[in-house]
Amino acid sequence: MNHPHYKSSEQSTINILLAGVGGQGVLLASDILIEVALQADLDTKKSEIHGMAQRGGSVVSQVRYGRKIYSPLIPEGETDILLTFEKLEALRYLDALRPNGVVIFNTEQITPLTVFSTNVAYPQDIEGLCRRKTDYVFPVDGTVQAESLGNLKVVNSIMLGVLSQFIEFDSDVWKRIIATRVPQKTVALNSQAFDIGRKLIAAESKAHSENYSE
Repeated sequence: MNHPHYKSSEQSTINILLAGVGGQGVLLASDILIEVALQADLDTKKSEIHGMAQRGGSVVSQVRYGRKIYSPLIPEGETDILLTFEKLEALRYLDALRPNGVVIFNTEQITPLTVFSTNVAYPQDIEGLCRRKTDYVFPVDGTVQAESLGNLKVVNSIMLGVLSQFIEFDSDVWKRIIATRVPQKTVALNSQAFDIGRKLIAAESKAHSENYSE
């Protein structure tokens, strides 16, 4: 099963919701996505919600691009791609997804304060719960890969590399924009992280194809 590939047109708008926990680079990732879309001469809009980000709260950014965008807010239930940097965030915003939309989530677990302070349990089998909504669910070990590179701050570049396999923009454009938004000494490392993200989703897609062809 090949994954969807979204491309804007005169009639279409692409809606991407990015979510994570404060400190994971969600807002930087959404800024980079906006700039990449602008390079393609597309109209763009973005909205942000900072949920006590400095304390590990949820951070959400809605990005919309197309030929003409009138509102920064994604209409309810019309998110094409849900990209989350922590796996619980995928479940938290799953209702925003359109039918057969794409869910991409980093498998890292960051237990929220509500779990520590109450008897509420951290949900299990988040991938399975997401698959009740859509067949297109892609968990990726972004944090594990960032650790292997020796810098957890490149998780956002890894996740953008994954995202880039689903939308229309050339990888060289992504890398050029990333290079302008990260510290100069980490440009090469972030470029490598982006490539790793692209390879992760290519491998995942191949596995899906093999599973569905059996």
